[in-house]
Amino acid sequence: MINNFKTYKLCMAAAMLCAASSIAFGQTAEFTISGGQDNLTNKDIGSGYSLGSGAQIAFRLTLNTGSWIGHEGGYAYNRSHLNLDGQDQGGMAIHQGFYDFLFYLTKEGNMVRPFACGGVQFANFVPPGASVTQGGVQGGNKFGPNYGGGLKFFVNKKWIIRLDFRQYMEGKPFDLGGSGQIKQNVASIGFGIGL
Repeated sequence: MINNFKTYKLCMAAAMLCAASSIAFGQTAEFTISGGQDNLTNKDIGSGYSLGSGAQIAFRLTLNTGSWIGHEGGYAYNRSHLNLDGQDQGGMAIHQGFYDFLFYLTKEGNMVRPFACGGVQFANFVPPGASVTQGGVQGGNKFGPNYGGGLKFFVNKKWIIRLDFRQYMEGKPFDLGGSGQIKQNVASIGFGIGL
């Protein structure tokens, strides 16, 4: 009886290991750091205030779950400026968290992989003189969709260069009466590693 129970546990452990390896087979993870230009459109946020374009740095973790699809999550820091009647009031930050579904146009294993993507994000707007950890007056979290595409160049199985274009759309911060959505158009280049 004891030997049968030990054999049963061993067989179950082996079956679970085989099942897990078959699920994991073909999945690859990538970690990339990207930097680029963040061009804002419809940036009038009301009461004479507007936002200025700036730079973005983004950290992305991608899980490719099949030959043609992947999932990507990450964080982006955008440096902008708050303007009042065209006069710069100081630098400000836009913190973003995002998720995107990726659809590749070439099969896994190709050196060049163009992709299209779409997903959702939140953005937290931090005015000049404040910080995201300090509290006080914040722009709150604004949510919206995003979409775009890009190219991944695999230098080898481990090293990746990527070019991205994304458009993020979200509500306007600070409740100053601006209408419509801010559109962030971001073009970036990134370097990464396959895990």
